[in-house]
Amino acid sequence: MKRLLSLTLALASFTGLWAQTNLQLYYDMGSDRKQITATVEMYKADKWGSTFFFIDHDWRTKDEHPSISDGNEAPCGTYFEISRSLNLWQNSKLAPLSLHVEYNGGVYDNYYINNAWLAGVEYFMHSADFKRTLTLQVLYKGIAKGHSSLPMQLTAVWGWNDLMGVKGLSFSGFADYWWQNHVAFVDGDFSRPTRRHTTLLTEPQLWYQVGRHIGCDNLNIGTEIELSRCFGTYDGWKCNPCVGVKWVF
Repeated sequence: MKRLLSLTLALASFTGLWAQTNLQLYYDMGSDRKQITATVEMYKADKWGSTFFFIDHDWRTKDEHPSISDGNEAPCGTYFEISRSLNLWQNSKLAPLSLHVEYNGGVYDNYYINNAWLAGVEYFMHSADFKRTLTLQVLYKGIAKGHSSLPMQLTAVWGWNDLMGVKGLSFSGFADYWWQNHVAFVDGDFSRPTRRHTTLLTEPQLWYQVGRHIGCDNLNIGTEIELSRCFGTYDGWKCNPCVGVKWVF
């Protein structure tokens, strides 16, 4: 899971102060996952720009995680991102352009996800009715204990409310492409290491506001597809589909 903003969040940066918090609960159907992930997201726009963060917690059952031997079930991994966009010129012609700073980090099972710091610029585009949005980011990326021939990340965040004219149906997602020298393993076989220098990660989401039919606009059902290339220790392409529910506070 990762940052996935509703289209209206970007709109909020230009139309006034606005905030949203939501809780997402997924079942990951990936062949080596079979786990539950809970995600808490928060977005807040203000006069100086906007703040966004999310926290992922992964759970595995005893059957899927043999190291759980005492019968307890608890988060086996936690990942955190927080970012700040600075825009002091919201009423000028430069309003679509913002400065961006970000921190990423976490822990999973018995290993740590190295701290990463990002800084750069982002550019926001939208349709006349703001139902379709696109944000492009060009960021410097420094990874603790990491090495890169080009310490950069390119990011696109998109969204489409009322997809294809269907009220309550939304399509959103992000794509990250960054440079990082790392070792990956062919088909998860740790006897077949290979050196990789870039990573691609994208997570499109499709949500339907099913609660609007029962007087509860907060409730959404949907899916996320995690598609990656040379992400983590896996070499090549990998696809992990998820199904989930989302509650917007």
